[in-house]
Amino acid sequence: MNSPLKSPLKSTAQTPELVDKFGRRVDYIRLSVTDRCDFRCVYCMTEEMTFLPRNQILSLEELLQVARAFTELGVKKIRLTGGEPLVRGDILSLIQNIGQLPGLEELLLTTNGAQLGKYAAPLRAAGVNRVNISIDSLDAERFKRISRVGKLESVLAGIEAAREAGFDRIRLNSVILRGYNEDEVLKLTDFAIERGIDIAFIEEMPLGEASDHNREDTTCSNDWVRSVIEEKYELINSTEKTAGPSRYVQIPGQQSRIGFISPVTHNFCEDCNRVRVTVEGRLLLCLGNEHSVDLRAILRDENCDHEDLKQAIIAAMDLKPERHYFYDRDHAQPVRLMNMTGG
Repeated sequence: MNSPLKSPLKSTAQTPELVDKFGRRVDYIRLSVTDRCDFRCVYCMTEEMTFLPRNQILSLEELLQVARAFTELGVKKIRLTGGEPLVRGDILSLIQNIGQLPGLEELLLTTNGAQLGKYAAPLRAAGVNRVNISIDSLDAERFKRISRVGKLESVLAGIEAAREAGFDRIRLNSVILRGYNEDEVLKLTDFAIERGIDIAFIEEMPLGEASDHNREDTTCSNDWVRSVIEEKYELINSTEKTAGPSRYVQIPGQQSRIGFISPVTHNFCEDCNRVRVTVEGRLLLCLGNEHSVDLRAILRDENCDHEDLKQAIIAAMDLKPERHYFYDRDHAQPVRLMNMTGG
């Protein structure tokens, strides 16, 4: 068991901004707290996974130091990801401390939902504003085929626990795969609408080699997904902006928003405001490229201090590429799987 973390120190210095060479301001990070997961979803992992040894992953104290550095550099939103963040030991201690960081406006979490029956209320109390819950099927056997080991009933219970906990917003995330669940687009949409929560459809991203399918054969475009939803509902484009890349539409008279995250068919890099930190401490400047900086080396160098960490983050902004090139054979494709990237 990890020991409780010390409360973060407050900074009184004027807050600088992180701006890349294309003029994009970075105010949002996705911080991975583990590469482990209690599911093995076909688009995220291979069936047989080897996870990182403990000494290669950032400690809770190091994760807090990274979060503190980014908030001192003007980051307003932090999303905790995995793997599955709720399988990390003493995760609530980390969340409570990150939630107290000065300047942080939103603390978000992406989860598969299986642990929310236990954690939803404590997460809300610790300062988590919004949660994204992954669910790709409402059929128990199909759900298990996609997740390989997950149980649909635990996720459904987690969704209800999240609703009861009173988060500002709850969003379901669904990856639609041809040959797996493409006939459930309307079922998933209806499920969200009936509960007054949001849903986002995410195109499968070519990160690493999937062990049981060819991604180019299974990827469904969000243009197609939207056309299916429009068979039943009127969709009105929304100008509302959120922390991430989702493009939302509204259904007249409904509280739920429907989002489309379309990295393959609709490049949205021009207004990217995000970077990722993997659980190894690798600062990834782009989801679809390998440009990165090793923050772990700085954290564990006795000759470096907190200001060195911040200066490395500032310098890294010049490495942020203009865009990704998914499925462009003239450009190298990422070989890391999603659990190693941070969702």
